[in-house]
Amino acid sequence: MTGNKAVAYKEPGKVELIDIDYPTFELKDGPGVNPANVGRAVNHGVILKTVATNICGSDQHMVRGRTTAPADLVLGHEITGEVVEVGRDVEFIKVGDLCSVPFNIACGRCRNCKERKTGICLNVNPDRPGSAYGYVDMGGWVGGQANYVLVPYADWNLLKFPDKDRAMEKILDLAMLSDIFPTGFHGAVSAGVGVGSTVYVAGAGPVGLAAATSAHLLGAAVVIVGDLNEDRLARARSFGCETVDLTKGGPAEQIEQILGVPEVDCGVDAVGFEARGHGHDAKEAPATVLNSLMDITAAGGALGIPGLYVTGDPGGIDEAAKTGSLSLSLGTGWAKSLSFTTGQCPVMKYNRQLMMAILNDKVNIAKNVNAKAITLEEAPKGYAEFDAGAATKYVLNPNGYLS
Repeated sequence: MTGNKAVAYKEPGKVELIDIDYPTFELKDGPGVNPANVGRAVNHGVILKTVATNICGSDQHMVRGRTTAPADLVLGHEITGEVVEVGRDVEFIKVGDLCSVPFNIACGRCRNCKERKTGICLNVNPDRPGSAYGYVDMGGWVGGQANYVLVPYADWNLLKFPDKDRAMEKILDLAMLSDIFPTGFHGAVSAGVGVGSTVYVAGAGPVGLAAATSAHLLGAAVVIVGDLNEDRLARARSFGCETVDLTKGGPAEQIEQILGVPEVDCGVDAVGFEARGHGHDAKEAPATVLNSLMDITAAGGALGIPGLYVTGDPGGIDEAAKTGSLSLSLGTGWAKSLSFTTGQCPVMKYNRQLMMAILNDKVNIAKNVNAKAITLEEAPKGYAEFDAGAATKYVLNPNGYLS
């Protein structure tokens, strides 16, 4: 049997490379697997040999101990791979195909999938709508930070690249299609970004930089990115963004210095529930980003909220935060007639179009997020550096496909 190594969460602050079983076309019991999913037949699936699998800020929430993730949960929901086996019910995907895997697992059959709401599929997670690979409370589908991974409902879920050689030339860019590029794009679209828009993106991590890239792609006039990390702000400036240094205080005054008014047309939250306040010694204040976005977004505008919020946070700053209950100034949002879009990005709504933009040289997302390939063995170091604030998107290279 072919060996399979994977990156697993062990305890707060610690990941390890472990040996796991080679995938089969049946969902087995294991850390985080919902009992109702054990024994589930996956004849509609394929087994991928992993080409690229990225470390995500959402993974970091688990690794920091900020979720209820169990020990030995195999991580990784950002997956690109080559098909090496197909289940008996797979009709269109073939061995040898090079594909991007949307991080949301979707059946393609339920009401929500048919309405393009693939982030809240009703059939793949017995606990709640929506599922993902290698993530707590998402059904227990094994993560993709491994040599090999099982992908269910393959004909529906996989985005096949039309030309393997051409795709490999841009593989670091295409590796962003599994999550952060569509997620950032979804944040910008749901914030109403269009030609001539002024946009504020809270957070200069990879999703924030992807949202800023997307705002440019959508025709924004000015894109402003705010963060407490100067190295990450420098990444934003490298592709034409204005920046706000939140160690110097809130965003309104600095936005006014850029635009002449202390507000923007569109706001994007690319931070999520571990947000910190403003100022040099900012402490965690999970509602800060949402409340500040309501303050600085023009009346009648919209907030795109791709940043992750959870219903269970053992490390929350108070009892309310531990259950995802935040002190939002909803009255501000109501008074300004702001609209809000939250939740998982429905990746398949955008990934093909973004693939075409990459393949036809309309965008350089890997450069903008500073993508860097590292080996599977280097994953613990990558996690530690990313957690320390490195302005880098780490891409794991389990099988040597990446130069």
